[in-house]
Amino acid sequence: MFERFTKDARAVVMGAVEHAEGAGTGSVDAEHLLLALLDREAGRASFALAALGLAERGDAVREALGEARRRAGLSQADAEALAGLGIDVSEIVARVEEVHGVGAMSGDRKDKGWWSGRRSFGRGAKEILEKALRIAVARRDRHVGDEHILLALTIRPGVPGEVLADHGVTYESVMRVLYGGGEAKAAG
Repeated sequence: MFERFTKDARAVVMGAVEHAEGAGTGSVDAEHLLLALLDREAGRASFALAALGLAERGDAVREALGEARRRAGLSQADAEALAGLGIDVSEIVARVEEVHGVGAMSGDRKDKGWWSGRRSFGRGAKEILEKALRIAVARRDRHVGDEHILLALTIRPGVPGEVLADHGVTYESVMRVLYGGGEAKAAG
């Protein structure tokens, strides 16, 4: 599948692996793909993110992803649904962190001596990469670019898509910037 990826898309995947390694996690997930996209300064996805004002708000996105990680990866929608059942996720996180330290629910394994071999791709990252391929095929694009990864992140339920939407980056807004219907259009 990766043979169809552009240089920019491959750089995003490699950046996601680096983020997973830096966090000490055992696998690459969708949030790592988003973090890698935020790091990039070239490519169609970077253009779209800048046009939508996310380039200046990258720190806020990173912070929101970190907060979700502290909640064991629960999205804000998940936390609100649990609150409707009388479960206060913030209180649970606070109690766990009081006993086990900040970030105890994040799943990071920095202090566990995690094997630093090849990182596997978690279900979320695999789904994003598969959706990116499907988006490219549906558009009849010959290659999968970083813009397809961004589009896939906007349509998959979960923390990365929720965080992007909270910052005004939706499937529709990215499509408008990249393929027309708006003032800005990315060069192909």
